[in-house]
Amino acid sequence: MQLDPEGWLAIDELIENANRRGNQLSLELLHEVVASCEKKRFALSEDGLRIRANQGHSVPDIELNLEPVVPPALLYHGTVAKFLGSIHKQGLLKRSRNHVHLSADVETAEKVGARRGEPVILIIQAATMYDNGHAFYLAANGVWLTDSVPVPFIEFPESE
Repeated sequence: MQLDPEGWLAIDELIENANRRGNQLSLELLHEVVASCEKKRFALSEDGLRIRANQGHSVPDIELNLEPVVPPALLYHGTVAKFLGSIHKQGLLKRSRNHVHLSADVETAEKVGARRGEPVILIIQAATMYDNGHAFYLAANGVWLTDSVPVPFIEFPESE
């Protein structure tokens, strides 16, 4: 299957391909998955014929057509202690993703960090970053995206 340049995939192609491989997928089930996904990872096109990830594409050269947005003063990033050394040296990098993912609230960042262990919450000086020329985008599911977060804009917990 081939994604278009904006990351969209034809739903009928997805269903046909899944069923040909022995999976039980229907349009109704796909709509249920999209609607019930707590993280709102997927979006349907306005005409209902295509599906794509709202953010988090690790596929290169996908253009989500997100417009730059002024971020709130602070954003948050959930991680775990074993990554703090690298973050202290390099900041937050997108690595294999197309963007660094940030949360608008501490609770969401804690859930993200807890996926890998005891969460550590980093405070990101988003407004200051923006004032210094860094672009921010807001995905349809509420995740804030940016290309990187340099170390000077990160507040680390005092108890690390």
